[in-house]
Amino acid sequence: MSGYGGRRTQAERDAITVEIGYALCSAVFAAAVLFGAVAGPALLFRLPDLVEKSLLWAGLVLAPVVFAVRVVSVLVRLRTAAQPSQPGRTKPDS
Repeated sequence: MSGYGGRRTQAERDAITVEIGYALCSAVFAAAVLFGAVAGPALLFRLPDLVEKSLLWAGLVLAPVVFAVRVVSVLVRLRTAAQPSQPGRTKPDS
């Protein structure tokens, strides 16, 4: 965003859109992998009822938590990331 609360440029809006998309896609992937790792054995194998229910419940509880944590962490990183002032430069004064 420009220095003092001005309007965002199209490039800035596009960058934010891409970061939001990345945050959502990577969060869905992370939540699916976690759910598969935790609840997968209960879905693939015949286990005692208590174990099956516990694994499914744990997967259903942990997956949304991982999703939310991943989205927030990516978007907070976007907000705090320092961008170079000119493309291809690593420091504004270089």
